[in-house]
Amino acid sequence: MKTVELRKLSDAELKERMDELAAEHMKLRFQRATMQLTNSARIGSVRKEVARIQTILAQR
Repeated sequence: MKTVELRKLSDAELKERMDELAAEHMKLRFQRATMQLTNSARIGSVRKEVARIQTILAQR
């Protein structure tokens, strides 16, 4: 999601999205550890999106 789209969401929706991304990040890390990960760039994009959400929540 783009930052503009994230800013339109409410705090509750942002926290829910962050929880989903945290779970996905954990899943991707396990896949990498077991050599099953096919798209390693996804880990970085998930981390960046979590950071965007945290920044938006901190600004509010």
